[in-house]
Amino acid sequence: MSCIFCQIAAGKIPAKIVLDEPEVLAFRDLHPVAPTHVLVIPKRHIASLAELEPADAGLVGRLFVAARRIAEMEGVSNQGFRTVINAGPDAGQTVFHVHLHLLAGRQMNWPPG
Repeated sequence: MSCIFCQIAAGKIPAKIVLDEPEVLAFRDLHPVAPTHVLVIPKRHIASLAELEPADAGLVGRLFVAARRIAEMEGVSNQGFRTVINAGPDAGQTVFHVHLHLLAGRQMNWPPG
């Protein structure tokens, strides 16, 4: 198991866990780019959005529902938050395990980098 996010999900690498559900895990990013920066991952390894299958639709939906709950828990849902999923190296994906970034606590710019 060489995927760092799989190791976090398995409890082999410590992380600051925000939410732990049967199929979804959320933890604080080690290198935050906003005051609130949480990564939301499926516990099952999927390398990239480019590898999603139709059967994964429910799981992807659960990632977004978890992000909404985390925004509420963190007290940022009213002022706004951003969700980002990078797919592939040109998009900035550096860990090849699907993950949603929940960003909040500062003004976000558009268009993003």
